[in-house]
Amino acid sequence: MARTSSSIVAGLTAAALGAVAFLAYQASANAPAGAAGRPGPSASRAVAVTKAPRDKRNPTALPAGSGRGERVVYSVDDDRVWLVGENGRVQTTFRVSPGTVDPKPGPYAVTSRSKAITGTDGAPVEHVVRFTSVRDVVVGFSAAVKEAASAPDPSVRTGGIRESRRDGDAMWKFATIGVRVVVIR
Repeated sequence: MARTSSSIVAGLTAAALGAVAFLAYQASANAPAGAAGRPGPSASRAVAVTKAPRDKRNPTALPAGSGRGERVVYSVDDDRVWLVGENGRVQTTFRVSPGTVDPKPGPYAVTSRSKAITGTDGAPVEHVVRFTSVRDVVVGFSAAVKEAASAPDPSVRTGGIRESRRDGDAMWKFATIGVRVVVIR
């Protein structure tokens, strides 16, 4: 009997340790880039922190200094997003409506996604692609299921960067977990 009890306890202990290790892995995999000393996937790549140069003849062209390779580029100054393929070519670009909280310029990575939720402003949103948080406000791209009637309430801290449903669909297909997001000015 003692031998059986000790085997059961050893088995339960091993299962508990395995569960804790799995949960720790899940937490670290979903942590924002740079959290807990973890560098983002593009930490070694230089990204312009000052205002990125623009093509005066083509204001929707991808700004220089936004990195290389596959990435989402988000300009907080221009309220514009570019989806850039592995070959460095822009697949699409579109305007967005930012929330009241902007992320700092720099490299990030997509940390989580949700097909459909309720936004911090109470609006139903879909195709949510999150990449960072600013003072406990989660920041990410989303598409309102119904077009918003007005700009976000400036007294409410929101990190939702709203895009049209069509653009939200493109973002959803492009920005899977781990894809780089480069925020520029």
